[in-house]
Amino acid sequence: MSQTYDLIVIGGGAAGFYAAITCAEQSALYGASPRVLILEKSSRVLDKVRISGGGRCNVTHHCFDAKRMATNYPRGNKALIGPLHRFGVTETVAWFAEHGLELKTEADGRMFPTSNTSQSVIDVLRGAADAAGVNVRTRAAVRSVEAFNDADTTQTRFEVCLKGGETLRTRYLVLATGGARAGAGAELARQLGHKLIEPVPSLFTFHVDDWRIRDLQGLAVDPVGVRIDEADLKNEGPLLITHRGFSAPAILKLSAWGARKLHALDYTFTLRVDWLHGDDPSPTFATLRARAGTRHVHTRSPFDAIPRRLWQRLVAAARIDEQQTWATLQAGPRDALIAQLTDATFEVTGKSTHKDEFVTAGGVPTDDVDMRTMESRICPGAFIAGELLDVDGVTGGFNFQNAWTTGHLAGAAIAFNLLEQAG
Repeated sequence: MSQTYDLIVIGGGAAGFYAAITCAEQSALYGASPRVLILEKSSRVLDKVRISGGGRCNVTHHCFDAKRMATNYPRGNKALIGPLHRFGVTETVAWFAEHGLELKTEADGRMFPTSNTSQSVIDVLRGAADAAGVNVRTRAAVRSVEAFNDADTTQTRFEVCLKGGETLRTRYLVLATGGARAGAGAELARQLGHKLIEPVPSLFTFHVDDWRIRDLQGLAVDPVGVRIDEADLKNEGPLLITHRGFSAPAILKLSAWGARKLHALDYTFTLRVDWLHGDDPSPTFATLRARAGTRHVHTRSPFDAIPRRLWQRLVAAARIDEQQTWATLQAGPRDALIAQLTDATFEVTGKSTHKDEFVTAGGVPTDDVDMRTMESRICPGAFIAGELLDVDGVTGGFNFQNAWTTGHLAGAAIAFNLLEQAG
């Protein structure tokens, strides 16, 4: 005989856990104890929570206005306004506080646990799931899902077949498998009748092999302006030089907004960098020519934001000799240096995406889901939460907020349905 549950959640990540916990907690308010099960294919749950934010977990973003918050989602921004009104940052922060996790806000708006460790977030979610009676199974990969009509209740029910051959049954189903690029979740959604928007990577770094930044990994400039003319994209923010090229929010946000355009370019394009973020270096150069005439141009960066080693590479790229002084700097080399500072071009020849932390553009179209409840319009009784939806945010806690919001709405709707059916 198949084991029967009230709710099976496929995917042991942030959205899946939050959906399961919400369903169980809200049911408990009315004295009900639904049978809720989370199925996770890997050996550990909440792995993306564990590694995000450099191991600190960027839980959400300090933006309490739903419309403004929604502008940080390149895909799904309009569809998310309503859900964020129903359960947004305010409610998320309050829920974690009620469960013993205080959050702090950093200067850029990102919100982290005061403990500075993602393990605190995992402990809260695992503890809340245990307290609410949610069952969790790892190494439980799902092979197929199938909707069928229950002859006794005339309601749609679901049969979940695990890869080991075990079959489970459930009244309600939540698909929270993460980005559709992973494949498994997309296939389960297709089995329920959904047609997915082609998934492509989002939030990735740029490969650049250029002598001006070679061996300068770890150097950062904040802020810079960046643009890609071929894709009509531009952004600003911190830029980090890595061993493979460029990263940090200036690049990651550019990659998010341009996910489909950059995919179409096969991640080969020209990146233009304004290291001075719109400032004109000419007045500074004129002052140095008058007051520091005998000082060598190469010696020290006159701009606080630009590290000395990067400055020296940009000076060399302008073909300015190391013995050149400010007093004798001619117009040609000066203009070449201005170009290196304000409009430096770098050839991008690929991308890097952390295999465990990637974000995907694409997935189940939001039009196929009732965004008030996250219930599928294609297959009633099934709910879609998290990144399997065609919703993705820029870096800064926005993708986790999508998980908390959609997971909560799915879990709350299922709890309501279960209580209504119980009379």
